[in-house]
Amino acid sequence: MRRKQLASWGVNLFLTLGSLIALFPIYMAVLNSFKSDGEMFRSFIALPESISFANYIEAFTRLDMLSSSLNSATVSMLGILGILLCASLAGYKLSRTPGRLSGFLFLLFIASMLVPFHSIMIPLTRMAKALHASGSIYGLSFIYIGLGVNMAVFLYHGFVKSIPRELEEAAYIDGCGELKMYVKVIFPLLLPITVTIAILDFLWIWNDFLLPLIMITDTSQYTLILSTNVLFGEYNKEWSLILASLVLTAIPVLIIYAFFQRYIMEGITEGAVKG
Repeated sequence: MRRKQLASWGVNLFLTLGSLIALFPIYMAVLNSFKSDGEMFRSFIALPESISFANYIEAFTRLDMLSSSLNSATVSMLGILGILLCASLAGYKLSRTPGRLSGFLFLLFIASMLVPFHSIMIPLTRMAKALHASGSIYGLSFIYIGLGVNMAVFLYHGFVKSIPRELEEAAYIDGCGELKMYVKVIFPLLLPITVTIAILDFLWIWNDFLLPLIMITDTSQYTLILSTNVLFGEYNKEWSLILASLVLTAIPVLIIYAFFQRYIMEGITEGAVKG
C-alpha cells in the first residue's frame, strides 16, 4: 500500500509540474497583455501596475476583430459541415461494404494522414489558383474539407462498426431506402463521434495560420490569426497589442474546449478502438 501511495504521489507531482510548465506561457501572455510596452520590457514577470483594458480595446478596434471573427467563423462552419457530410457518408459506406476495393479506399484515407502539409503546399496553391479557389474564404473552406476528411473518415469508420446491422435490416423491412435509412437511423447514432469531429476540426481551422496565409490575399477576408499577424512588423513589434489580440483570439477556443472536452476524449477513444 505504501508503494502504491508513493507511486500515486509521484505521478500526481509529475502531472502537476507538467501542467504548470504548460500553463506558464499562457499566464505570461495574459499578465503582460495588461501592460504597456515600456512596463513589459522593464519586467515581464512583475504584476502590472494597474489593470487596464486599453490594449484589448485598441487591438479589437485596430485589427477589426469583429469582421475577422466573422471570417474565421464562416470558414470554420463551412469546413466543418462539409467534412461531417462527406466523411460520415464515406465512413459509413466503407465500413458496411466488405471487399478489397473498400479496404483499398479506406487505406488511401489512412495513408493520406501521413503526408505532411508542407510537402503538398506548392501543388495545392497552384491547384487552388487554377480552380479559382484562392483568395476567397469560401475556397479556403473547400480546401479544409479536403484536408480534414481523412481523419474524420477514420473515426466514423470505426464508430459505425459498433452499430448493430439489425437496425438497418429492420429499417429496410419497414420500407426505408438506403439514404432515408442513413438519415433517420444511422446518423443520429453517430452523434457522439460527430460532436468530437466537429470540435477537433473547429480547433484546427480556427487556429490555423499557414493555409490562410498562402490562400487569402485580401485583408478584408483575413481570419483572426492573420489579422493578429499584421502587428508583427519587420522593424517594430507591438508586443502588448500582440498579446492582447492573441488572448482575445484564444477565448472562443478555450470556452468550447472547456465545455466539450469530455466528448473529445470519449469520441476519439471509441472511434479509434472500435476501428
